[in-house]
Amino acid sequence: MKTILVFGVSPKLGTGYQICQLVKQCQPSWRCIALVRDETFAKQLTEQGIECHVGDATDSSMVSQLCALAGSDATIISTLGGETGNYLAQRIIIDCAEQANIKQMVLVTSLGCGDTWPTLSLRAKQAFGHAVREKSLAEVWLQTSTLQYLILRPGGLQNGELTGNAKCYFQQEVHGLIHRIDLAKVIIDKIAHQQLDNKAYTVIDPSLKFEH
Repeated sequence: MKTILVFGVSPKLGTGYQICQLVKQCQPSWRCIALVRDETFAKQLTEQGIECHVGDATDSSMVSQLCALAGSDATIISTLGGETGNYLAQRIIIDCAEQANIKQMVLVTSLGCGDTWPTLSLRAKQAFGHAVREKSLAEVWLQTSTLQYLILRPGGLQNGELTGNAKCYFQQEVHGLIHRIDLAKVIIDKIAHQQLDNKAYTVIDPSLKFEH
C-alpha cells in the first residue's frame, strides 16, 4: 500500500486539500496522512478517511513523529504556502524525512524560484520576492539532500474544475495559470508512475488564458 504524507493542507481548497480529495477518488488504496492546523478541519478530513494530525510544520518533533508513522516507503508532498517561515518548515520536513529513511519527496514551490527568478517581472519580484526566495532556499535544501525528489513550480494558481490540460516544462521560460486540482492531479500521477526524476519543472495549463 502506497503512503503519502502531505504538508500544507488547509481548509481553503488549496492544493494540499485537493491532493487528499483526489487520492480518495483516484487512488483509494493509498494511505493518506495529513498535517493540518485546525482541529475542526482535521475532524472533517478524518471522516473522509484521511489520517489527520493537528500541528505545525515548524515543530520538528511533530514532523519527526509523522515521518516515523508514515514509514520509510512513504512519499512526502509539501505544498506549504509562501508565508514567512516557509524555508524553516521545509528544511525541518526534509531533515526529518532523511532521519526516518524516507526516500521520496515532491515539493511545490512557484514560478520564479531557482533558475526561473530572472523571468519574473520587477513588479512580481517586489510583490512576491521574499516568498519566492524562501521557496528557492527550500528547493536547494531538497536538491542537496539524499532524497529522490520532484520540484513543481506552478504558474498562477486558481480554483476551478479539473481540465486535464496541465503540462510540465523543463528549463523553458513559460508563463500561465493552473487550477489547483490540476496541479494536484499532476502530483498524484507523477507519484503513481514513479516519475520523481530529481528535476524542477514549471507547471501551467496552456488552455487557461489571463483575463485582460
